Amino acid sequence: MSNKQFDVVVIGAGPGGYIAAIRAAQLGFSVACIDEWSNDAGKPAPGGTCTNVGCIPSKALLQSSEHFDHASHGFKEHGINVEGLSFDVAQMLKRKNTVVKQNNDGILFLFKKNKVTFFHGRGAFAGAAGAEGYPIAISGTTTDTITGKQIIVATGSNPRALPGAPFDEKLILSNTGALNIETVPAKLGVIGAGVIGLELGSVWRRLGSEVTVLEGLPTFLGAVDEQIAKEAHKLLTKQGLSINLSCKITKVEAGKNNVTVEYTDAKGEAQKSVFDKLIVSIGRTANTIGLGADKVGLAVDERGMISVDEDCKTNLPNVWAIGDVVRGPMLAHKAEEEGVAVAERIAGQHGHTNFNTLPSVIYTHPEIASVGKTEQQLKAEGVAYKAGTFPFLANGRARALGDTNGMVKFLADATTDEILGVHIVGPMASELISEAVVAMEFKASAEDIARICHAHPSLSEATKEAALAVDKRTLNF
Repeated sequence: MSNKQFDVVVIGAGPGGYIAAIRAAQLGFSVACIDEWSNDAGKPAPGGTCTNVGCIPSKALLQSSEHFDHASHGFKEHGINVEGLSFDVAQMLKRKNTVVKQNNDGILFLFKKNKVTFFHGRGAFAGAAGAEGYPIAISGTTTDTITGKQIIVATGSNPRALPGAPFDEKLILSNTGALNIETVPAKLGVIGAGVIGLELGSVWRRLGSEVTVLEGLPTFLGAVDEQIAKEAHKLLTKQGLSINLSCKITKVEAGKNNVTVEYTDAKGEAQKSVFDKLIVSIGRTANTIGLGADKVGLAVDERGMISVDEDCKTNLPNVWAIGDVVRGPMLAHKAEEEGVAVAERIAGQHGHTNFNTLPSVIYTHPEIASVGKTEQQLKAEGVAYKAGTFPFLANGRARALGDTNGMVKFLADATTDEILGVHIVGPMASELISEAVVAMEFKASAEDIARICHAHPSLSEATKEAALAVDKRTLNF
């Protein structure tokens, strides 16, 4: 396979990379995609962190644990009596792994369908561009070199470890280890109250762990609308998550069978906790080590992030970068949108990515979803706005589901009524937020949503009612 020449070479087959490769192929380019992820059998496992140890497996375990939680606490109200209820962690993990493999295989099928040439190995720049493009070395099961006229870097990110406490994935766990715990830990520690920490903490809390979350910041979910975050904090605490803010970690020490964490609490007092397992979720770092950036002069900042402009162009001609290795939120769907946009820009089209309408979701129960500005952001920017909220407690479908916690919140411009932000904590928030994304993309007003007929009974009626609340005219509350 030596000296294969391609129009486009994509390094990385995570959500951004594989989507970029497929879109480029659809546009008529000859495309290669290189990815080094392997499954336990050593076979290719495209899909990146998201598919293998992130979005997909975490949702599989969240679903399994939620079923058990419902059977334990919610079925009786429906007249369903369960005796001898138990769970099998090994089966939960097996199902999770099956879901992951289905997604891996699906990507490989899509490559074949779209005539994308896939290489299993690690891709890296081998030298400066020549007449045929950039030489890209592939190391892995075999070593090969291909060339690409256009290069898209989509190598993703890695979990950030605490200084002095590297991941061993047995006691001190990243998201990878947290998704493969074989027995329920009696005491589980979580450092970081972000998306990963709360989701994985919720999984094991539902299965019986005593979960303690230690967060360094003084506010809970500081990037989320404050009213929504307060409601989420109340509900998650009620479920049994012990969430501690303003914690400064001073020492983490792994023993033979447990982990000791020393920290100062919000009052500045020294504390010590011993956990059976410790999940560390304090952010992620760009995966650019070994990319060969120095061989071609690719601009990488002190954090390992690749410098790009608003179109995802790097400092090198015909080299692009997307996803977690560039500025912006580390979200799978953000990477996908950038991948499509870059492929279209290579084709001379006008690829589009609007950071102002990127939805964000935390898949706890209840789910937390948002798009656009928060109320605190609008206040800080001096924007005059109107707010409207509607509780799921007053929604007929939510009552029928037996899931009435949370609310929908709309923020609209005080003068034009244009929707500036929508924030939801409640059932199926991840699905409901899409209506708000569409509305904001088309510069809709709150009145537009308030005038649209929504099916009854449905959770989406809470969205309509929150839009009505902006003008203080809700109909069901």
